[in-house]
Amino acid sequence: MKRRDFLKTSALAGAALTLNFEGLHAALTNNTVTVEAIPDMVAVMGGEPDVMLDKALEALGGIDKYIKKGQKVVIKPNIGWDRAPEMAGNTNPKLVKALVQKCFSAGAEKVTVFDHTCDNWQKCYATSGIEKAAKEAGAIVMPANDEKYYKEVSVPNGKKLKNAKIHEALVEADVWINVPVLKNHGGAKLTCAMKNYMGIVWDRRYFHQNDLQQCIADICTWEKKPVLNIVDAYRIMFQNGPQGKTLADVATLKSLIVSPNIVAVDTAALSLFNQVKKLDLAAASHIGRGEENHLGTTDLKKLNIKRIKL
Repeated sequence: MKRRDFLKTSALAGAALTLNFEGLHAALTNNTVTVEAIPDMVAVMGGEPDVMLDKALEALGGIDKYIKKGQKVVIKPNIGWDRAPEMAGNTNPKLVKALVQKCFSAGAEKVTVFDHTCDNWQKCYATSGIEKAAKEAGAIVMPANDEKYYKEVSVPNGKKLKNAKIHEALVEADVWINVPVLKNHGGAKLTCAMKNYMGIVWDRRYFHQNDLQQCIADICTWEKKPVLNIVDAYRIMFQNGPQGKTLADVATLKSLIVSPNIVAVDTAALSLFNQVKKLDLAAASHIGRGEENHLGTTDLKKLNIKRIKL
């Protein structure tokens, strides 16, 4: 690493230690929980991925609320790039491992992990650390590099996208959990819970050729919604995404945002992202288009949000 990149990385790491919920708090004003009710969203900061997951799920009523005994579960992280965890190009493997363990503790019959990667799938699975972490926790890790793994489904509420081929593990699952990493993206501007859907489909080229932002919003209308969206913001790639170039593209925020509401969770994640680098909601227009598709709200003031600082 060049000296100037090292210095920039060090400065960001130092800044991460002082980051708090002030930036996110501005978007969540007047959302103080006054009664012990299950919140619509939980935002946790300051811990390791497994500890933050524990706190978030506890606040949301426990994993048993979302995963039932005997169910076939899919966990869909971002494993798209041949990048080590420190680069924040993929979901944190510690988070994936902890989540697999949680699902089995709730009585899941089978937990499957996959992603339709951009780089070579075997290298992505290995270098990200996710394959090893998921298997250690007892999950089945499936490839997604061949069209034979996909089944045609209808997307009747899509505006640009009316059908798609979706990975069979997800089509056949009882429930699934969406576990994206928060980062910058050259085309979509922000990649988070909604954009993570592109890893469940076979033909991503169609998205890029037919209004990327709208197609992202459309695929999220598919009838089988995730029971939870768990945004990994332990480290975020705030520039040069989705692959990144050096550690100077990464900031350590030690944060996690969890909600069943996919539009709201992406809106909150954008607020957190903006603490490091400004990005307008209109630039990541798939979020607003998701709201137009009745997938959730961008008005976080309407929600009961619990913030936890460790």
